Amino acid sequence: MASPKSKVPAQSEKKPLPGPRDGSNAKPSPRPARSRTLYSPAEVHEIFRRFAVQRPEPKGELEHVNPFTLLVAVVLSAQATDAGVNKATRALFKVADTPRKMLDLGEARVGDYIRTIGLWRNKAKNVIALSQALIRDHGGEVPDSRDELVKLPGVGRKTANVVLNMAFGQHTMAVDTHIFRIGNRIGLAPGKTPDQVEQGLLKIIPDEYMRHAHHWLILHGRYVCKARKPDCPACVIADLCKAQEKTTSVPAPLVEIAPLEEASGIQ
Repeated sequence: MASPKSKVPAQSEKKPLPGPRDGSNAKPSPRPARSRTLYSPAEVHEIFRRFAVQRPEPKGELEHVNPFTLLVAVVLSAQATDAGVNKATRALFKVADTPRKMLDLGEARVGDYIRTIGLWRNKAKNVIALSQALIRDHGGEVPDSRDELVKLPGVGRKTANVVLNMAFGQHTMAVDTHIFRIGNRIGLAPGKTPDQVEQGLLKIIPDEYMRHAHHWLILHGRYVCKARKPDCPACVIADLCKAQEKTTSVPAPLVEIAPLEEASGIQ
């Protein structure tokens, strides 16, 4: 299928490719118009400016050592906590940090490492199958295209977006439960589905903040704008927030917070 106006190179040597914000080289499917954001462009810019001051270099909480282990960790994280995944993969990645090593380990032994994770049997099967696919179709390398990533066993749109953003620096937005909640709760990007929220966020977030927007929103949802009860007094955007249930309009002090314990970065 023909690409949109801007053409994205098929491969990049190691240089991060912001590329299309949807992470795909293919022409996007038409999507119905959804509710607009409740915020002006200036307000959106200020929201992410403050997040950037809080966390200049936000990090994901899934531990990994390269794009392959990141991909595996994200696949394993479905319906599981990051902490639970990290506990299981620390030992696994010490013995299998490439598709070939994972394949040599075998499904049964992979299952032994991850049996504390929900749905571990099916996930072990997917990890072996995606390792086989990477070796067979991509020379053992993780592809930097969503079109190719979503063809891998156990990899959906959200997983592909996380890998494209964290491993290849692409300007994608992986909508998890935290981001979906924030998009709707505060009216930043209302939508009935994760895809609609994703498209709304991609449309309004300034380019200068897209690289880390995914992590800022996840961390804000995980530690401040929580599911059961948002911690509004700890919110740096309380004065801008348009959520009906907010309890204060006084923003928390805008200071850089201590970063999470840094996981092993991508080489």
